[in-house]
Amino acid sequence: MLIASAYAADAAQATPDWMSFLPLIIIFALFWFMLIRPQMKQAKEQRKLIEALQKGDEVTTSSGIVGRITKVGEGYVSLEIAPETVITVQKHTVQTLLPKGTIKSL
Repeated sequence: MLIASAYAADAAQATPDWMSFLPLIIIFALFWFMLIRPQMKQAKEQRKLIEALQKGDEVTTSSGIVGRITKVGEGYVSLEIAPETVITVQKHTVQTLLPKGTIKSL
């Protein structure tokens, strides 16, 4: 009688194998929707921004430099940061595309 009751208790507590992986699946889904997916979306928008750069756009770089694009190359962009002052920065450092006329209001 004791053996039969112990076996019945073990059978009642047994869970399917996939149920033990359920917490891991839930954690992965949370990471996907809260961290990975938004980061991928932001990276995609940044790539589109860099591809669409053209002469005359006003931009901000990741280091905080504000300027107007004077020349767009394959991997570099020339920025006019002051009258007659042009610097060359890497294209991927361009962070934000500013509305036209922003530099004049600074």
